[in-house]
Amino acid sequence: MLKNTFLSLAANYSSDKTLHLTLWEEIVENHTNKKRYYHTLEHLESLLFQLTPIKTEINHWNTILFTLFYHDVIYNSLKSNNEEKSAEFAIQRMQLLSVPQEIIKRCENQILATKHHKLSEDTDTNYFTDADLAILGANWETYEQYYKNVRKEYVVYPNLVYNSGRKKALKHFLTMDNIFKTEYFYKKFEKTARKNIQREIDFL
Repeated sequence: MLKNTFLSLAANYSSDKTLHLTLWEEIVENHTNKKRYYHTLEHLESLLFQLTPIKTEINHWNTILFTLFYHDVIYNSLKSNNEEKSAEFAIQRMQLLSVPQEIIKRCENQILATKHHKLSEDTDTNYFTDADLAILGANWETYEQYYKNVRKEYVVYPNLVYNSGRKKALKHFLTMDNIFKTEYFYKKFEKTARKNIQREIDFL
């Protein structure tokens, strides 16, 4: 499904099928890197699963799709500029496809928004960042696997360092008035997300 979705998306802007496949294979290669355990193709599939039911609520669906495919394309747990690098990467690839500048700019902004998941004036951005956090409101078994996979991505750090940083990030979510910015995702995940986050904090 992911592959067909990307190839159909690319075909809206370019007739070069070889280029479409090259870009898709690039996405696959990056997301199947052996150091990735959570930021994988499965994460992209989950995002598509979360966003497709509300497609009619989204103003610029193609932009959302480009953001989906490229928001984690660059991911290094030792770096703090993954979002910026992913946005740069996305811009270059969309330019190869001759995607209009307004779509490229919206996509760039959405990718950068995943750095802090703050409330945006753009509703599409809020839908995307909410979908990106949907794992927080999953059932406990799924959430438990998620945080274990995140830990694997940060294996280079000892528990003392990792646990401190993880607690800080999790507590930040709990201080937010709303973790989820849209009514749709708030109703669906907010209560469970807060319970999951607190439960993980208690384990750290």
